[in-house]
Amino acid sequence: MISFFKKTINLFIFFIIILSLAFFAIKVPDYYPKNIEEPLPKNFFGVTYSKKYATELGLDWKEIYLKMLNDLNVKYVRLPVYWDDIEKVEGIFDFSDYLFMIEEGEKRNVEFILSFGMKTPRWPECHIPEWINIADEDFLQEKTLVMIEQTVKTFQDFSSIYYFQVENEPLLNTFGICPKSDYNFLKKEVELVRNLNNRPIIISATGELSFWSRESGLADVFGTTMYRIVHNPFLGYIKYPYFESFYKSKAKALKLQLENVFIVELQAEPWISLGEILKTDGTEHLKSFSIDQFRANLRFAANTGFARTYLWGVEWWYFRDIIVGDSSYLDLAKELF
Repeated sequence: MISFFKKTINLFIFFIIILSLAFFAIKVPDYYPKNIEEPLPKNFFGVTYSKKYATELGLDWKEIYLKMLNDLNVKYVRLPVYWDDIEKVEGIFDFSDYLFMIEEGEKRNVEFILSFGMKTPRWPECHIPEWINIADEDFLQEKTLVMIEQTVKTFQDFSSIYYFQVENEPLLNTFGICPKSDYNFLKKEVELVRNLNNRPIIISATGELSFWSRESGLADVFGTTMYRIVHNPFLGYIKYPYFESFYKSKAKALKLQLENVFIVELQAEPWISLGEILKTDGTEHLKSFSIDQFRANLRFAANTGFARTYLWGVEWWYFRDIIVGDSSYLDLAKELF
């Protein structure tokens, strides 16, 4: 009986989602919201910068990072620290590249979110060193805590780091190449960071596929992702059938103060796999992320009333400019910042 009830509920939810998608595709303007030309709030936008992703796109990550600081004048940066980059050999840590980025940012009055853990931004989501056997859960968790402690101690004296983000979308099991999420272990990670440092802790969750309750319960500042157009292998490009109120309502239901909610990832690049981005001539990019869609996403985020938004795609803007020969996204970003 219970099994039948669950199946009925799941079928009903699926039916509602399909109807919502159909309604959204037919009734909502291509670049919702329509007021994309209205002035955007000041000191609201930052970026996530990934040295790993910049390198994968064929760019000089250090050169692009400095261009981002100097040309765009970005003042809010979320910086992922990749475990497989800082501990290539067990027990030997090298934070030099990340220290460089923090130090250069401090010279320009940048405020940082430092993101670390076994799961950090960019594919494959979990960036675990090759010397770890992820099937050995106890060993993996033990070494994760060692890495977290070393990271916090290395960066704790930098006043430019305003927040520590512990893991990235840590309870999302449907995306990425990762071990199964473990809520109890996440609590241990958060407890460790709190014992080592008094900075506010950010915990993030997917904006479209999560209720946020467990993540926000552990966080001082909650971070949501926000994607507008994604690609499905079976359905092609899909526009999420959500309005700004969808995100605000979830925050209000959990009694979250809007000043303690960040959009840690706002889609500011196309939803295309890395290989396809490198192989295509650039026209495919526009199917999910035209310049008008960029403007619409910025306005959409501002309409939520959340405290701050970190754009996801700064490396792609430079790729689009340098490799494809289209500077329009960088030009818009220069206006924005």
